[in-house]
Amino acid sequence: ARKRRPKGHFAAAGRAKRPRGGGGRQLEAGMRGILITCNMNERKCVGEAYSLLGEYGDLLYGPEQFSDHEERLSGSDREEDEDDVEAALKKEVGQIRASTEQKLRRFQSVESGANNVVFIRTQGIEPENLVHHILKDMHTTKKKKTRVILRMLPISGTCKAFMEDMKKYTETFFEPWFKAPNKGTFQIVYKARNNSHMSREEVIKELAGIVGSLNPENKVDLNNPEYTVVVEIIKTVCCLSVVRDYVLFRKYNLQEVVKSNKEDTQQNPSSLTEEQNSKVVKPETEKEKSSKEVKQENK
Repeated sequence: ARKRRPKGHFAAAGRAKRPRGGGGRQLEAGMRGILITCNMNERKCVGEAYSLLGEYGDLLYGPEQFSDHEERLSGSDREEDEDDVEAALKKEVGQIRASTEQKLRRFQSVESGANNVVFIRTQGIEPENLVHHILKDMHTTKKKKTRVILRMLPISGTCKAFMEDMKKYTETFFEPWFKAPNKGTFQIVYKARNNSHMSREEVIKELAGIVGSLNPENKVDLNNPEYTVVVEIIKTVCCLSVVRDYVLFRKYNLQEVVKSNKEDTQQNPSSLTEEQNSKVVKPETEKEKSSKEVKQENK
């Protein structure tokens, strides 16, 4: 006789294989959201992303409203151990089917198609405004709020990653920022993952030409542009966004943006420390002074 497996074994295995996004959803053309990179721990990255986005999402847009049915689904796992294997599997299938019929949540993880990359699909919010607000707050407070999340890039639009599709899509997509009378300095940053048929030089050249055609006064600035066009290609999907303060916010890196920056720390004690060091090493007699006296002299 075959050894009977413990109750809930098959249901638990099914949950482990299914992506956090649920239902096997994957990144595809037509989605909007937030692309997040991490270092080896995608599961923890998703958890951090939900926590961080939920915190600022509630602050900007108010608490998310859930239906009674969704609340019941969230607590159904507690009763799963009391059912036999067949009933547990049927319940899980029913939950998946019911969840797809529900209104999409504000933040929903989907399969990105690349390692160390998480995509959070958004519903009813502006990704670029939310992410810019998060980075601005972290840049001001210098308070670290994540451990595994590296970069957080808003994705305002997606299309198929083929040159003709991208050209047709961006002619309309770029209008809010670059079509006359709107104008600004810009740069284009490009990254491709699991894709070998796109040429970086060709993409940048074509997209820059489209920006220029919308308004000849749009100029390239690689040092400190007003706008940065982000092009992230994953397999056959092209993710696009136009972001502000890309240089100031350290390429939208959450780990770097909380570090002190020499350019915006005029009142930072580190500037005084450099003066102290330069004065302390001059005469040997000052080595005998206490650190308190040295600080008073420098002030």
